Amino acid sequence: MSLQTVGSNNATTSQDACYISLLGLAEYFRTSQPPNIKKCIQCLQALFTFQPPSKVEARTHLQLGQILMAYTNNTDMARTHLEGAWKLSEPLLNFDDVKFDTASLLAELYLQIDQNSTSKAILRKAIELSLNNVYWHCKLLLQLAQLHANDREYNLASELLAVGAESAEEAGATYLKVLFLLSRAMILMIERKTNDVLALLNSAGAIIDNHINNPHQKEYLKVFFLVLQVCYYLALGQVKTVKPSLKQLQMSIQTIMAPNWPTDEVIFGQNPLEMFVWLPKEQLYVLVYLVTVSHSMMAGYMDKAQKYTEKALTQIEKLKAQDDKCILSVFKVILLEHIVMCRMVMGNRELAIREIAAARDVCLSSGPNGQLLKRHAAQLHCLVGLYAMSTSFFEHAENQFLTCVNETTERDLKLFAKLNLAIIYLRTKRDQDLKQILDAVSTENTHTYSSQALMGGFYYVQGLHAFHKASFHEAKRFLRETLKMANAEDLNRLTSCSLVLLSHVFLSISNSKESMNMVTPAMQLASKIPDIHVQLWGSAILKDLHRMSKDAQHEKEALANHVKYSENLIADQLKCVQSIHHNLIDWLKGPPPPTNATAPAIAIINTASSNNVATTAAQSASTQATALMSPIVSQSAQYTNQSPLNATNTMQQHHNFQQHQTHHQQSYY
Repeated sequence: MSLQTVGSNNATTSQDACYISLLGLAEYFRTSQPPNIKKCIQCLQALFTFQPPSKVEARTHLQLGQILMAYTNNTDMARTHLEGAWKLSEPLLNFDDVKFDTASLLAELYLQIDQNSTSKAILRKAIELSLNNVYWHCKLLLQLAQLHANDREYNLASELLAVGAESAEEAGATYLKVLFLLSRAMILMIERKTNDVLALLNSAGAIIDNHINNPHQKEYLKVFFLVLQVCYYLALGQVKTVKPSLKQLQMSIQTIMAPNWPTDEVIFGQNPLEMFVWLPKEQLYVLVYLVTVSHSMMAGYMDKAQKYTEKALTQIEKLKAQDDKCILSVFKVILLEHIVMCRMVMGNRELAIREIAAARDVCLSSGPNGQLLKRHAAQLHCLVGLYAMSTSFFEHAENQFLTCVNETTERDLKLFAKLNLAIIYLRTKRDQDLKQILDAVSTENTHTYSSQALMGGFYYVQGLHAFHKASFHEAKRFLRETLKMANAEDLNRLTSCSLVLLSHVFLSISNSKESMNMVTPAMQLASKIPDIHVQLWGSAILKDLHRMSKDAQHEKEALANHVKYSENLIADQLKCVQSIHHNLIDWLKGPPPPTNATAPAIAIINTASSNNVATTAAQSASTQATALMSPIVSQSAQYTNQSPLNATNTMQQHHNFQQHQTHHQQSYY
């Protein structure tokens, strides 16, 4: 921000000298160390005593609004000045900078005070007035599209972005056109219009390859394009198909982050229609980590997911220390959601509940209007449900999943929560509830669910149900379908769960050879992931198989492994119920409760001796493994649902004031 003196055609008058002096003093006080904002505001307000011309008065109101919004919490006074600036500047010709800057800032302020409809109305009016100014027209279109996307009015957002692409094309702004196309693809991805997404991505990709001449801008657009392409494949559960695109994305981000790469200011600071950038490169760097984590999680590589999560969180903290942007909190919550699932798969449930609490804290501290908490409450309920389920608090888990289903509009998240509810009903022998929920999932046109992982999960749950009914032929049919889907896309965790259950099916019909053929690769995959629940279950099956073949040595080894896994889980269970965060399982309404460090939760521990664990481990482990078989929602879709469309970010804001420095001298009167 800079308060520049603005000249006139008659700079010799005493009034002009007063204007210039007061503006100079205001800027002096603003840039003092520390800034003296009160005196800065007083200097600007003093300008009104001279009854300045309308343009001077409007610009001064705008500057006061900017100062008040940037340095104070006095939204009422900021609103008064910005509304004054808008009223004065709206009818004026050749005054675009002040007019549209005011509209944009006033829309932001209305959004802060939860007047979304007023914010949209002023942006629509400004868009109508800006038809002859391509820069402002496109900037305002992006800003309004973002508002509609935030309110889940995706059709309106998509229409605005289509208008923006046409406006950019008419102005010959190819770079800006691609930004609009990719932003629209992101909206269509949220709506799950997969065919339209693919068409837009192909169109944008061709333009990037053939019509973007600036190599640095081309690389930025390529990263945006590849992020969406990776998210597209991950939303479909196509973990194997996405690998080439993910590798290319990782190479592109390394190019952008190289020491000899020009700064964003150099790349985007020349042409006003190129002063738009989706995300600055430092945030893109974190985002690439995030989609890599999502891929690792879906593929079943928990160690990799943990490693990249830790690196991304470290980078986020560095960026937050410099400038605490809201998008960094979004990244952090999604990363924590991933790491929570990794912890539970690996049997570290006490760490998982700690990190759920950390995600809660990020959401609660994200701002007064609590938008981040509103968007992530359903996911948090689902995570708490998974935690409660893995620690055998089935009633709490059921309540959490039901709350998740009621609060979310995300189709995949609803399906995932319902599948876990089915597991709970299966485990607690509630046959009627189980039938109802499986029928509900089936009648909701399950074939339209696009995620390969979730479709495989649906077949897995049906196979588990058939197994518990002793309908072994039916169980084999469902599980073979699951394996076909899992193997096609390298969904290793789904594969290992299906193999170990199929092994148990064969064991139940006394086909020890086929049982061994299934459990051996299941254990190998489980060790690679690593998945303690499949290892627990598989070791119980191996113990029985070796006992049947009278192989005492291997039976002893399998029992020892089984006892080891059991004891690890029991020890972790004790830590869980003693954790100060365990009371999150009681949270159902409103914001999640803060942690009470003085009152640790006390709960019954479902312990089992090493002797009887062996007889019950298979069923309990199968339940836990199923509960965590895939990300709770396509994290790519979850991210794109919150990604910035009006991402003019650093470049637009930085150069906005540079433009003012030149225009002020010409447009004061």
